[in-house]
Amino acid sequence: MSIYDLLPGDIVHLAIGDQVPADGLFVSGFSVLIDESSLTGESEPVMVNAENPFMLSGTKLQDGSCKMMVTTVGMRTQWGKLMATLSEGGDDETPLQVKLNGVATIIGKIGLFFAIVTFAVLVQKMLGRKLLEGTHWSWSGDDALEMLEYFAVAVTIVVVAVPEGLPLAVTLSLAFAMKKMMNEKALVRHLAACETMGSATTICSDKTGTLTTNHMTVVKSCICMNIKEVSKAVVVNKEGKLEILGTPTETALLEFGLSLGGDFQAERNASKLVKVEPFNSTKKRMGVVLELPEGGLRAHCKGASEIILAACDKAINSNGEVVPLDEASINHLKATIDQFASEALRTLCIAYMELDNGFSADNPIPVSGYTCIGIVGDNINTAKAIARECGILTDEGIAIEGPDFREKSLEELHELIPKIQVMARSSPLDKHTLVKHLRTTFGEVVAVTGDGTNDAPALHEADIGLAMGIAGTEVAKESADVIILDDNFSTIVTVAKWGRSVYVNIQKFVQFQLTVNVVALIVNFSSACLTGEKTCVL
Repeated sequence: MSIYDLLPGDIVHLAIGDQVPADGLFVSGFSVLIDESSLTGESEPVMVNAENPFMLSGTKLQDGSCKMMVTTVGMRTQWGKLMATLSEGGDDETPLQVKLNGVATIIGKIGLFFAIVTFAVLVQKMLGRKLLEGTHWSWSGDDALEMLEYFAVAVTIVVVAVPEGLPLAVTLSLAFAMKKMMNEKALVRHLAACETMGSATTICSDKTGTLTTNHMTVVKSCICMNIKEVSKAVVVNKEGKLEILGTPTETALLEFGLSLGGDFQAERNASKLVKVEPFNSTKKRMGVVLELPEGGLRAHCKGASEIILAACDKAINSNGEVVPLDEASINHLKATIDQFASEALRTLCIAYMELDNGFSADNPIPVSGYTCIGIVGDNINTAKAIARECGILTDEGIAIEGPDFREKSLEELHELIPKIQVMARSSPLDKHTLVKHLRTTFGEVVAVTGDGTNDAPALHEADIGLAMGIAGTEVAKESADVIILDDNFSTIVTVAKWGRSVYVNIQKFVQFQLTVNVVALIVNFSSACLTGEKTCVL
């Protein structure tokens, strides 16, 4: 049936690969993994079960199957609210336009003042002359013509005061900057965005896919008791690009193995898979049993370091020999785990054990007696760790989580927002709320950078939105003012520099133009007031 026919209370059957059609609650099912990247931007799948039953429209089932009870449909769903924010608000004036309008208003008032004074002085002189001649009661056509000429002088002063070349200068400066920024890998979608970035006082950046590559990698390993930094080699297949499917953690480990010279297909073809126990949050481990080419069975397992290490009684030393796991080795491995964790790395322990030939697929995989191969650390990509590494989070700043942020009252937000430097686990509407408060309450000129659909509301709300051109979604690009074609955050600095350059150029032109106009105004006013002559300087 069509998703447009769904109503709250309906039960929907979902299987792997299906898109969740509405917001709902998990009723029953098994091994349900949900890809929420379209809403949250995070690539790590979320396990849905009775403890975490919430399912959101627009997300996809990455694994498992289930029944879901529909609770919300249409524009009331989280996806609907997300899309609704993209149609809010209109085109606000840029900071430069606001300032230029202010300058134009002041110039207009000054010009009008001098025009009125000049007209009054000239008329007073004419009346004084007629009074001396005794003809002030009689008016001729020549007198009316002279009065009209005085009015023309007043109008001329108003015209002289206004810098008529300013709109053209602004447009030319913006167009020049737009072309230069294109050469610097920044595509400007709206001309006014060229200068807005130069006026930005706050930059709100998405983390996943913008500050980070949204790709887990093994960056440190402790294999056979030796700690090594991992410099990732480029591994390509015959088509020129390697694509590994699976969860981010599995992908990172496979890439690590390939970078060490392993042959994944050869290993898989040589061994027969006997049993698989998938990872679950209770055991915090997963295991497989393989039938080796030379005969015999071997169990491999990986999982949380403290769990797997506790299941090991042997280890491989630096000479590649299997030795009993003594206290010194255990302390060394635990210290390694702590060291990796302090560097914002999530650690996984890898181990194996030889099994008796009597093992069958019906038997559970053993939970002890393993030989420790080593420990690997992959990027956990926690917001605070990344922010500290980038120099964003300081000792004075505040890191807050989205659920806490959205529960704060308006008064608390006014106190918190100036200090917030990191907002973790934030929803699209949390980002939108933060940007809106920064703009309206605190008068900041806000730039937002992002790549996902979840960033679109904030990109739309910001004074200037910058979307990633390669990794960015179409929704994000449509909501942005500038597209960073090379996905390089440093390009944003270039955009800011060109924005400030535009601002300085226009400032200099206004200075030059007003100098000419002020001189013309003073000469014209002085000539009219001192000599009574109708002199015009253009």
